[in-house]
Amino acid sequence: MTGSPDTVDALVRGAAARLAPAGVPSPTVDAEVLLAHVLGRSVGELRRARLLGEVVPHPGATAYHELVDRRAARVPLQHLTGTAHLGGVDLVVGPGVFVPRPETEVLVGLALAALDEVDAPTVVDLCTGSGAIALAVSRARPDARVGAVELAEDAHRYAVRNVERTGLPVDLRLGRAQEAFEDLVGRVDVVTSNPPYIPPDAVPVDVEVREHDPRVALYGGGDDGLQVPLEVAARAAVLLRPGGVLLMEHAAAQGRSLPEALAAQGCWSSVEDHDDLAGLPRVVRAVRAGP
Repeated sequence: MTGSPDTVDALVRGAAARLAPAGVPSPTVDAEVLLAHVLGRSVGELRRARLLGEVVPHPGATAYHELVDRRAARVPLQHLTGTAHLGGVDLVVGPGVFVPRPETEVLVGLALAALDEVDAPTVVDLCTGSGAIALAVSRARPDARVGAVELAEDAHRYAVRNVERTGLPVDLRLGRAQEAFEDLVGRVDVVTSNPPYIPPDAVPVDVEVREHDPRVALYGGGDDGLQVPLEVAARAAVLLRPGGVLLMEHAAAQGRSLPEALAAQGCWSSVEDHDDLAGLPRVVRAVRAGP
């Protein structure tokens, strides 16, 4: 990555060539995002700079090389930039908190659809992590009362920062999802959750997940990874009003087992699963049965 002029284009091409053999799935995009971060520009502005042959000052090029080396070591891109995005919300993330994934946009979309005909709804996000889902819902529905809870103190600190920096009125709490929001029992319209759900023997393939996401946000307990999700679903059933909706993300391999386990709980009038944009089972939707 040395010996060529430090133009924007040369730096991006050199970085992509460094990242590809390291197994980074989208080397060119990651190279652009990192350089845009270093230069304080949007990716669109960076791409225009590539076409115009702009030169990057030496200090910026040096800082960029260091970030590229860390990305080649499979440090998550979001840890290097300190940001992630979900539902139109820019989030602060880093070591100690689960990085939101694009597939969670499906859950957010289903939650907003469930709220279409509800005025001034109440929404609770269990296992909120960075606060991503709660904040995305709050942004889209300013009339909603939105609560969120997170068990891990490190993740909760990120969520606090995200609530503060966005200014969105999310009622954020620290504690166990299985016991949360006693003051809202039977009054919630929608419960969302992206709980830990990975089975104990299913070690994530991606280095970024395996080595950098906190274990408490990954492994769901039990032989099938569904211990925590089912406990969270049971709490959701307590919080929801009759006709209220639970939306829960899960692993692709749990597209049958989780809906079947929810149906067996006996408190849901309807249970159905939804695919993500890649066509994989991703979000279960369950409707709270009447009293």
